[in-house]
Amino acid sequence: MELGIFGSAKTVAELREQVETANSLGYGTFWTPQVFNLDALTALAVIAGSVDKIRLGTSVVPTYPRHPMMLAQQALTVNQVSGGRLDLGIGLSHKPVVEGMWGISFDGPVGHMGDYLKILMALLHDGVISHGGKHLTSRGGIDVPADPPPVLVAALGPQMLKLVGKTADGTSTWMTGPETIRTHVSPVINEAAESAERPPPQIITAVPVCITSDKEAAEESARRDFGFYGDLPSYRAMLDREGLENSWDIALSGSFEEVAEGLEKYVEAGATQVVAAVYGPQGSHKETVSQLAQLL
Repeated sequence: MELGIFGSAKTVAELREQVETANSLGYGTFWTPQVFNLDALTALAVIAGSVDKIRLGTSVVPTYPRHPMMLAQQALTVNQVSGGRLDLGIGLSHKPVVEGMWGISFDGPVGHMGDYLKILMALLHDGVISHGGKHLTSRGGIDVPADPPPVLVAALGPQMLKLVGKTADGTSTWMTGPETIRTHVSPVINEAAESAERPPPQIITAVPVCITSDKEAAEESARRDFGFYGDLPSYRAMLDREGLENSWDIALSGSFEEVAEGLEKYVEAGATQVVAAVYGPQGSHKETVSQLAQLL
């Protein structure tokens, strides 16, 4: 099983400690979000020199507030610093954030992502672009000597999955169960990639996990941490596909054996990498990260 760890922090020092722990335990990847604390790419560039093997991923950088030319420069810079260990995860974010917080129109999200990927992939791979799209325009070039990082797009709906399969390197999912990976995500994105004569895409699936003997406390934590996701339309659609009424029901908790069995279902369903988003009562995080390393 290819296994990664998802982590987040308010300080670079704290995030570095999480990455160093994951690296020492042998995890293949460490993913961190672009939300409302640290800037993910800046933090990973600083931390890259502290670890020697683990890949460093963003899950995910919202596209609307960063022009793809700027993001291409940032990503190539981080990949140069890290020795080619960046996995660039990007996504649309959500309408309440894009319109409510940033004041940017969320109309035509698939068209926006289509323009975004056309520009971003060209700049990462060729260093030059001339594209005047409906949603985004970019004309010019960049010169940052570095290998292009894989681009993973948070895609859940069929239109987005088809777009990503044809143009990017894979997808990263959240609030998505194994049955939905098996019957929806995997077949749609793989068929699109095959039709475009592209390599099989990565399907990176983040799953909330907590190894504990106190399942009641774990469920309470899951309700608190993940309850609001069911109100976001894109996640609600995935939860409905999985037959889950509550968003916190996606979380895996219990003994090591129970959690390991749950994660294996994602691999059997078509996930190429599972990322453990560790949650739970205070003090349980380190123990969960340590025990999960047995799966490596």
